[in-house]
Amino acid sequence: MSEPKEKNLSVIFFGTHIFATVILQALIDHPHIDVQKVITQPDRPVGRKKIITPPPVKLLAQKHTIPVDQPASLKTYTLEETYDIGITAQYGGLIPPHILDSPTHNILNVHTSLLPKYRGATPIQSALIHGDDKTGVTIMKMGVGLDTGPILLQKSIDIDKDDTYPMLDKKLAQIGTKALIEAIFPYAEGTLLPQNQDERLVSHCKQFSREDGRIDWNKSAKEIYNQYRGMTPWPGIWTTWNNKRLKLIDIQPIKDIDIPSGKVHREENILYIGCTNGAISVLHIQLEGKPQMDIKAFITGYKHIEGEKVV
Repeated sequence: MSEPKEKNLSVIFFGTHIFATVILQALIDHPHIDVQKVITQPDRPVGRKKIITPPPVKLLAQKHTIPVDQPASLKTYTLEETYDIGITAQYGGLIPPHILDSPTHNILNVHTSLLPKYRGATPIQSALIHGDDKTGVTIMKMGVGLDTGPILLQKSIDIDKDDTYPMLDKKLAQIGTKALIEAIFPYAEGTLLPQNQDERLVSHCKQFSREDGRIDWNKSAKEIYNQYRGMTPWPGIWTTWNNKRLKLIDIQPIKDIDIPSGKVHREENILYIGCTNGAISVLHIQLEGKPQMDIKAFITGYKHIEGEKVV
């Protein structure tokens, strides 16, 4: 597909997280794209010490001396300049109609699912939790609804059985970059036309809370492992033991072990917890109020967990 030989595309970029930095860097590196402004979320408190931390996209933009705005809301925010096109990737907030319509060619979104599947804020996590074996990215023209806009281009990718959210997020950032660069110039030239989504195939995904990480030991080992894959690193998966939260940092599913659901079984330096179908082996763990530790260190300090139940 052709690219302009003389005129650059002026771009305003909306993004916040690590995924968005990969997209932004590709736009910065492209010889026919001029990223003129970046809009990102405000600095937030991070970690137990609540240290005010800038978003990754802000740091990247500052590195390249690109102007950055961090409005608390876009409802009353206005774009003072005119841009050829807007690009958004994991921005973390709704973009109102008056901003969607401001750039000459409106705003394109790099969405991390094969729309219309998994409209919403957690498409990567949801694909993993549901045990999907395939996902992808969609380059879409943004509309006023949540991920309802027409599609320009899609690229799919196989999901490895041991992919976790950070791993799959990184893979999708790479193919999302390729898809966006492939789509942006033909779209701006009018040779790549948006196609409406098939509303009969729509599914949605929700924003997760800490409570969504709680393990139901009546589920199968595979289901619990998929929950772990999708909810690592946040909110993480957890259970309770002696009225304390027990966070399972790293686990593996085990098929050929029969242990009652929720019951803990120790074999030397290996800790198993039973599920409805199979068990999980816990590799790293964190008891409420204690630091993370490998399972050998945990067993050394808490031998009495053998035979007890977690809930």
